[in-house]
Amino acid sequence: MNGIVERMLDILYPPHCPFCDEIVPARGKEKGTAEKMFPGGVCQSCRKKLRFVTDPYCMKCGKPLQDPAQEYCTDCAKRTHFFEQGRSLLAYDDSVRYSIYRFKYGGRKEYAAVYAQLTLPVMQSFVRMISPDMLIPVPLHRKREARRGYNQAQLYARRLGKLLSIPCRDDLAIRVKNTKPQKELDAAGRQNNLKKAFKITGNDVKLKTILLIDDIYTTGSTMDALSQELLAAGAAKVYFITIACGT
Repeated sequence: MNGIVERMLDILYPPHCPFCDEIVPARGKEKGTAEKMFPGGVCQSCRKKLRFVTDPYCMKCGKPLQDPAQEYCTDCAKRTHFFEQGRSLLAYDDSVRYSIYRFKYGGRKEYAAVYAQLTLPVMQSFVRMISPDMLIPVPLHRKREARRGYNQAQLYARRLGKLLSIPCRDDLAIRVKNTKPQKELDAAGRQNNLKKAFKITGNDVKLKTILLIDDIYTTGSTMDALSQELLAAGAAKVYFITIACGT
């Protein structure tokens, strides 16, 4: 019955590739080992073009590195972060940039499922290594979320949590400061912008390991600000996963 419903939905609402926005074949039409990495939703053309972040990458923030002998990116080599370590799924090229833009501002909430499915095989070993107690999506300020209609990080975190069988908690951290968009600021401005931006709702966060979830990692200011609050509230370690990261 579920298969019939899915086929009917594919006819009425053909799925579009999150990266080029072209219609992709209906479920079950594509077979082969590639489905293990691309379990549906991504067209054949984009499958060949996607740039997954692979080794070498920064051992702190996960940004891709050019030199295999290099351990940390330039930023992490000179700056102390509050998070333990982070990883990103994809390099932030044009197709990924436009995809995340549609996901955040274009109402394409269905992309969350595809991103999560792509993340699972790539990040399973990382998640197994850190063994998080909980996933926490980076929160939006209530005014921005009301204007947008949803928090894209929350949608992605919930999908990922189900695939990983890890609880997702989106009420533990809230954004109390309606900050300016980080992309409009330089590195120093980003840090100042996020001072006292987050609040932890629980008085005592008795969690050994927290895994933060967001869409993009750039300088790490957002992850640091939220990690600092969680650690101050009692969390032992904070890690993160994002869909994409800049270079």
